[in-house]
Amino acid sequence: MSDSAEVLALRLEAEHRRARLMGTAHQLQDRLSPKSLATNAWQGTKEKGADLAENAVDAVRSRPLAATGVVAAITMFLARGPLMDLASKLTESLGAKRKARNASKVKPRQSATEKA
Repeated sequence: MSDSAEVLALRLEAEHRRARLMGTAHQLQDRLSPKSLATNAWQGTKEKGADLAENAVDAVRSRPLAATGVVAAITMFLARGPLMDLASKLTESLGAKRKARNASKVKPRQSATEKA
């Protein structure tokens, strides 16, 4: 009779451990589901983005002149094509004005036949 009580106790213990194992398996299945993984990744990304934005705002507040310089440098880099076109147009127009001004200042030379 003690064998059957011992067997019954072992069966109950085995059933209890099986139930715990299945519970753990279900928890893992829920944690590793694609929806859960995507949700966790999205939340982590939002938190990191918020932290990064907060750090950027703090950096700008602590050094406004440096931040202004960085923004100006980035803007000039992005607009370098139009700025180069503008500079070339300005230099061409200044060159044309100089030539016109110099041409009006130069007196026509008298030839040798006109002097006599």
